[in-house]
Amino acid sequence: MNLEEIGHTIKERRAVLGVNQRSVAELSGVAVNTLVAIERGEGNPQISTLMDILNTIGLQLEITPKLMEYETV
Repeated sequence: MNLEEIGHTIKERRAVLGVNQRSVAELSGVAVNTLVAIERGEGNPQISTLMDILNTIGLQLEITPKLMEYETV
């Protein structure tokens, strides 16, 4: 999942919850401009910033290993 997809998911989740960007930003402790940029798939947010936003809106980030060129299934 890339940053653009994460941003889209955050935006969709906000819509489902019926909350605006300002509310999510305030509750998660990030600047509104930061949240706007993340939802647009822009910038390079710290993982802690993403986690604060995701926790606020009830999402989680899962990290799974990807198959590398030198690995076999």
